[in-house]
Amino acid sequence: MQKRKYSVIVFDLGNVLLPFDYDILIKRLDKIKPGLGKYFVDTYFSNYDFHRAYESGKISEEKFIERMLEILDYKIDSETFCKYFSEIFEENKELIALLPVLKKKYRLILLSNTNSIHEKYGWNKCSFLKLFDSLIVSHKAGAVKPEEKIYRAVENVKAAKKLGWAGIRFKDNNSLFKELKKRSII
Repeated sequence: MQKRKYSVIVFDLGNVLLPFDYDILIKRLDKIKPGLGKYFVDTYFSNYDFHRAYESGKISEEKFIERMLEILDYKIDSETFCKYFSEIFEENKELIALLPVLKKKYRLILLSNTNSIHEKYGWNKCSFLKLFDSLIVSHKAGAVKPEEKIYRAVENVKAAKKLGWAGIRFKDNNSLFKELKKRSII
């Protein structure tokens, strides 16, 4: 019997299993005050280090929300912010449909840069998550990709072969399926 080349498949969440679109947030905020959405997103991304610190668990959810509400000039409350901030995702149904097939032969692990707000208010409701053997998320792991620490949290088999994992960069579903077929995974 030939040994399988792969035993674990690691998926990212954002823009792979759950594509997201900040335009949804922009439009909702613009309904509150014209231009507020673009102002918020521009300010948010120009202070991306703050976001990364939050995603890696170095800044509390409360501190993050307070800063976001400041940017929004307190035009919404924290509950509304969390809701709007998390309703930017859409399930990649075609890729999600592949998960049960892969689960029959492989351990599935989710490895994602994400935050507690998106988890609680957004993707945690997704039923496909139960197919994963492990969910490794940056805000709980204390590190974000591409930091080595988060990869070590997945599998410490010589730090995932000294971090030389066989990887596929997700571009779109068709390219991914083609790569998986090429590697005899599907």
